[in-house]
Amino acid sequence: MKSVACIICLLGSLLHEGFGLKVQYNGDEVLKIVPQNAQHAQYLQDITTELLLDLWKPPTPEAIHAGGEVHLRIPSSHVNQIKDSLLQYNIPHNVLIDNVQQLVDSHKVNEKTTTKVSLETYNYTKYHPMDEIYEWMEQIKQRHGDVVTKHYLGQTYERRSIYYFRIGYPSDKKKKIMFVDCGFHAREWISVAFCQWFVNEIVSTHRSNTVLNNVLKEVDLYIVPIFNVDGYIYTWTTERLWRKNRAPFNNGSCYGVDLNRNFDVQWCTIGASKDCNSNTFCGPSATSEPETKALSGLIEAIKQDIIFYLTIHSYGKMILLPYGYTLNLSKDHDLMMEVGKRANAKMKEKHNNEYDVGASSHVIGYFDSGSSGDWATDIGIKFSYTFELRDNGTYGFVLPEDQIKPTCEETTTAIMSMVEYVNEKYLENNAVVIRSLSINVLLAIAMCLHSTLSS
Repeated sequence: MKSVACIICLLGSLLHEGFGLKVQYNGDEVLKIVPQNAQHAQYLQDITTELLLDLWKPPTPEAIHAGGEVHLRIPSSHVNQIKDSLLQYNIPHNVLIDNVQQLVDSHKVNEKTTTKVSLETYNYTKYHPMDEIYEWMEQIKQRHGDVVTKHYLGQTYERRSIYYFRIGYPSDKKKKIMFVDCGFHAREWISVAFCQWFVNEIVSTHRSNTVLNNVLKEVDLYIVPIFNVDGYIYTWTTERLWRKNRAPFNNGSCYGVDLNRNFDVQWCTIGASKDCNSNTFCGPSATSEPETKALSGLIEAIKQDIIFYLTIHSYGKMILLPYGYTLNLSKDHDLMMEVGKRANAKMKEKHNNEYDVGASSHVIGYFDSGSSGDWATDIGIKFSYTFELRDNGTYGFVLPEDQIKPTCEETTTAIMSMVEYVNEKYLENNAVVIRSLSINVLLAIAMCLHSTLSS
């Protein structure tokens, strides 16, 4: 009995530390498959659905079509069988990732905080667990209190707090808003890393950057560094490739809602699933989740002041405009394309990395509904963009840490071009500056003419 008790105690200890709970991907492969005809596409739809395979691109089996690129994670137990069947059906394919677990392990970071978080030593080129991010948020608030305030957005299903920063100079006047959120999908760690990088960039340069300094007098940046807190923590403790939140369904037989399919815009009509086992499960109803309720509630309250809504995801290297649920274009599509292309051109100058720009359903080649970007447009926000960051599938959702810096640099450049657009088109201060310059130029010309005539 003593030996049994010791074994139980040991198992309990392992489970407590998280080792016994880890989902392993040993021998799993990610295949790039290109169906050549409708029969190929149907076959891929069928095996993905029947085997509940993890479809990385596109997000739903229904979106697989002839000529469209498919990225599919195959469990080691099915790799040979599926490769054989692809050869049998003459479906072109190649291996993107030959061992998913090896890739996860090679980019694994320390899961536990070993030292107290310090802004002086905080490494923005590393992925950070949630406890470090919480501490980082608090220190950002304390260190940069002249321009930063931290606010409570709401609570997750597992009763964790979601916070957002409000960054801007204090003002008695009502200010315009640029809204940025990161971390909708738990496994998209680069999104969360970007928001931390971007906040640091703003607080570090707002005094030396003339445009930013001017903008923050009349515009507040609302930044949600991580939205899907429960899911993000779960990717660190249990399942690295988890996507959804952690709400249970069917008496705990399945978990999680795709938060970017849960907004009240053509909810669950296309490109989403009502099966709670699916990665694109839209939930039992629109805004059913505490996370989406909290975000939509805040945005509804301030929507009249929001100029830009930017939501950051991965992967695919795209700047997407509404809409995802229809081929129809939004009413401000042409203007949004102009601003999006300008952002992309600035981005390309940074690392010669070009993104695709266009309406979501046109660029990605499939439909989706219930997204925050489409919802933002439909409630009247003029500029709504979804950024899909690096890469194109070489690493997929397991982007190496050496890619964080260039990814964040180019994305910051793109968003700063939008900040510049706001400065040019929307600010009173900028208009005053331009008028002052014009008057000074006219005065100089007048004085020059007077001097010439006098001589």
